[in-house]
Amino acid sequence: MSTVAVVVVTWNSASVLPGFLAALPDGMAGLDWRLVVADNDSADDTVEVLRALAPDATVVETGRNAGYAAGVNAALGAAGGPGAVLVCNPDVRMRQGCAKRLVDGLGDGVGIAVPLLYAEGRDTPHHSLRRESSVLRALGEAVIGNTRAGRFPALSELVTDPAAYRRPTRADWATGALVAVSADCLAACGPWDESFFLYSEETEYCLRARDHGYVTQLEPTAEAVHLGGESQVSPRLWTLLTLNRVRLYRRRHGRLATAAFRTAVLLRETSRAALGRPASRAAAAALVRPGALRATPGPQTW
Repeated sequence: MSTVAVVVVTWNSASVLPGFLAALPDGMAGLDWRLVVADNDSADDTVEVLRALAPDATVVETGRNAGYAAGVNAALGAAGGPGAVLVCNPDVRMRQGCAKRLVDGLGDGVGIAVPLLYAEGRDTPHHSLRRESSVLRALGEAVIGNTRAGRFPALSELVTDPAAYRRPTRADWATGALVAVSADCLAACGPWDESFFLYSEETEYCLRARDHGYVTQLEPTAEAVHLGGESQVSPRLWTLLTLNRVRLYRRRHGRLATAAFRTAVLLRETSRAALGRPASRAAAAALVRPGALRATPGPQTW
């Protein structure tokens, strides 16, 4: 089996890196692997922590806050190939044998494999599987909420059926905190889309992989803890997530469909803003701002 490249993008990640690195040997057990980290000009001592705790890692310093996809591409360029790649956030903690189960799940049409993701201290996994965006799904989430709507595949992107997380399940896309990508899928899809500074880059990649005949599949025997979730509380990050969601939809649909989708997303954010959610208030204001979808979100939005 070829060496698996563990690709990580860091930005001011010094506080979470030690835990990630400590879990890595168990998480990668059974595989030949190498660590490649792209650092997006961290202002803390991220690079120093890497040099001290992972002296054999390849560290690519991009010299700027280039965005997640650009960091992935920089690390992939330094990783060489061919071979499967594990793309992961530094706030992920892989459990024993996680990576090998993901890599073993690749092939037979599966180009991207994802694990069960748990919040720290929780014994039930995240709802990490997603369906492709549609106007009806956006309306369903706006009217009854994505968790309740998730019981009805036509009405929500979120896959909430517990059975889907107990078996290998194919989805349109999945949370990108930890994904294994086959060498064939990497070759077919090419670089990650750097026009998405943060958020929707994993969605775009999974959908592009599907366009090339590769599916995204959950491997329920692979498990990891994800410490993330800041987008749920930060108005700036939630705004970026919301705008990029609409920008990606526009890439794949016509003008009228995009207008309807944007209106449905605006309805959701406006209704939640009325309930006192600051992140939704910021996202709704951005959605109605002229030219919001023309601009490429970047560090100024971060």
